[in-house]
Amino acid sequence: MDGHDTENAKQSTADMTAFVQNLLQQMQSRFQTMSESIICKIDEMGSRIDELEQSINDLRGEMGQEGGSPSPSAPAKSREEPKSAEDS
Repeated sequence: MDGHDTENAKQSTADMTAFVQNLLQQMQSRFQTMSESIICKIDEMGSRIDELEQSINDLRGEMGQEGGSPSPSAPAKSREEPKSAEDS
């Protein structure tokens, strides 16, 4: 019966080894999927940040143009006001 017990032990060890290998492969596959997902999300966030930076720069440019246009006209208006006041 010792030979039979040894055979069962070998089969049990082989089954356990196969089970552990399968489990490790599943875990590796899941970690790989999660890793790819995280990298994809990071790339997406990077693209969104780039878009936000571009939008901010565009807004700054628009504000600079708008801010630049009224500034020359504002002194012109202030110059005109004293002339109007002097004329009346």
